[in-house]
Amino acid sequence: MTNQIVLLFIVFILLIIVFSSFVTVKQGTIAVITIFGKFRRILTPGLNFKIPLVEAIYSKISIQNRSVELEFQAVTFDQANVYFKAMLLYSVLDQQEETIKNVAFKFVDERNLMQALIRTVEGSIRAFVATKRQSEVLILRRDIVDHVKEQLDQILETWGYHLQDLQLNDITFDDVIMKSMSQVVASNNLKAAAENEGQALLITKTKAAEAEGNAIKISAEAERQASQLRGQGVALFRQEVAKGMTVAAKEMETAHMDTSVILFTMWTESIKYFAENSEGNVIFLDGSTDAMHQTMKEMMSLNLLQPDKVKGKKI
Repeated sequence: MTNQIVLLFIVFILLIIVFSSFVTVKQGTIAVITIFGKFRRILTPGLNFKIPLVEAIYSKISIQNRSVELEFQAVTFDQANVYFKAMLLYSVLDQQEETIKNVAFKFVDERNLMQALIRTVEGSIRAFVATKRQSEVLILRRDIVDHVKEQLDQILETWGYHLQDLQLNDITFDDVIMKSMSQVVASNNLKAAAENEGQALLITKTKAAEAEGNAIKISAEAERQASQLRGQGVALFRQEVAKGMTVAAKEMETAHMDTSVILFTMWTESIKYFAENSEGNVIFLDGSTDAMHQTMKEMMSLNLLQPDKVKGKKI
């Protein structure tokens, strides 16, 4: 009976040893194996074998991306307080044995790693911001990220990590500075609006002046052409009148009639035209004998000149 108990105990121990020789490593995790406290090898995801009672699992390291949120303060070159809210994304550099050794043995635990990582990021950003003015910080968001990555990549590689991304989610200042920045933006917007309005008004006035000038030119050209046409019409009218008077004078000379009758007829026709087309109601004429006699003399003088013009003689 005693022998059976001992045998069962030995079998039980052997089963424990056999089962403990197999290790399952989850996906996204690397297991670090040590022998008597010294690094031996690493185990990749899946079912692995280890020497029982000799090899021990020191730690299991996640090779997945990890993130941490940061909140800290920095001071600019012109002594303005800047408040940052950032998100840090990092991961193990690769699955090489040397890299895993650095990750496993560089720091005592995860808390110490996070503390060193956060302080390194904050120190890098503070050093960069300290060389810039408050008005420059907001537009240098991308430059800050690039500076931090450049500074941290070499340091993190010695730890076995790689900085995947750094996002500055929020950059704020003290309330007084934020209010003054808002006022500056508002005044700049008002200035830009006034300049745009002035430019628009100038363009409108310029276009109106150009249009008015073109209208005046067109009107002047039209008036010039109209005057020219009126002058041509008057000239043609006078030519026709002269031709008619010439023909009439020749016919009256042939009939041995006094050509002064033509002038008298023209005079009466003019009086009739004035009466029909004038806006007044009264036409004042000097009806005295002397005035009539003077008028007839003037007509006779024109009558004497007309035949000479018709015949082409010089006076």
